[in-house]
Amino acid sequence: MPPTDDLPTAAEIHARRREEMKAAILAHARAVMRERGVAGLSLGEVARRLGVKTPSLYEYFPNKLAVYDGLFRQGFEQFAAGSKAVHEQHEGAALWTMGRAAMEYYMTFAYENPELFKLLFERHVPDFEPSAESMAISLGALHEGQQTFLLMVVEQGIPLPDDISAGDVYDVFIALAHGLTALHIANQPHLPPGQGRFGHLLDTAMLTLRRAWGSDRHIEEEPTDESAHTA
Repeated sequence: MPPTDDLPTAAEIHARRREEMKAAILAHARAVMRERGVAGLSLGEVARRLGVKTPSLYEYFPNKLAVYDGLFRQGFEQFAAGSKAVHEQHEGAALWTMGRAAMEYYMTFAYENPELFKLLFERHVPDFEPSAESMAISLGALHEGQQTFLLMVVEQGIPLPDDISAGDVYDVFIALAHGLTALHIANQPHLPPGQGRFGHLLDTAMLTLRRAWGSDRHIEEEPTDESAHTA
């Protein structure tokens, strides 16, 4: 028999089972949201799929808004991890190559996780406000992306227009990425990034931004990164 010191305590077993149940609730909630829309989440339906009574869910989440908050936090942790992987994969690349890869990742995240995309980056549940802890995770992820962008501008010596800040350019980049992604998901959600009326405009969007910024002279100097253009 194993030493008793290696056996989990009753409290540890209870805590593990509790976390497993919370994870199961969130997983089924995502499935319901994907089928019925973000605002169509029903705890009754989640409970039915889990084979339990609805009131038992309140032992893990006090209300439906708390479930939304759990998914918001989970979603941004997943999004941040993916963003970090993109940055690491393209470390040392030109700013515009990195930007194109980041834009494609944003659209890919929405394509693969439409229910999380709508919860994280749109407002389908008007009365939902993320908790302070969840909001801190989201702001941290967005701040890291902005800092990476600004650092690359400085390191690569990309000229700034006299009347436009790098921060404003980054915000325009976010608007482009979200606009294309939202239109793609709304009109052709079955198509992967790189296809469809709006999904195929990733390269065009980046080229438009570069030319508007007055950085055409960098186009021929940038290395070709074929991996960033696959979809």
